[in-house]
Amino acid sequence: MVEISKATTADVEVISVILGEVEEYYGGENTPGDPDQIRAALFSEQPAATLLLARDGDDVLGLASTCRLWPAAGADTSLFLKELYVREAARRRGVARALMDAVREEALRLSCSRVEWQADADNPPALALYEALGFEPHDGKVFFRTTA
Repeated sequence: MVEISKATTADVEVISVILGEVEEYYGGENTPGDPDQIRAALFSEQPAATLLLARDGDDVLGLASTCRLWPAAGADTSLFLKELYVREAARRRGVARALMDAVREEALRLSCSRVEWQADADNPPALALYEALGFEPHDGKVFFRTTA
């Protein structure tokens, strides 16, 4: 049975390993994330993100990383889903659906008016998941990125 909970400092090691898996999934090298950067991003005085973990007992099956965006519509706040990832051995078992449900619950708990996210156009499994969950692409936005 899949249980969703917020990551804690005790999860830093497994988060590090999973971040390496995420990099590999997107075509990079499977290099674990830096534990100090993870602690700073998730558990500092002003965290950059909240991380939800999907677990089956002691096994971590996947994660969803979110942060709040403001303003959304008017003075509303939205919850941005930065990363949804399910480990290979746990795919097609309802883990992604459980994580998406938990993200939506978290948005409601935080009084966010909506959840927003992006998916790579060349990631058919993700696009199929979102379609199966009843979500439709939102036209009208163009994505930009630059270095800091």
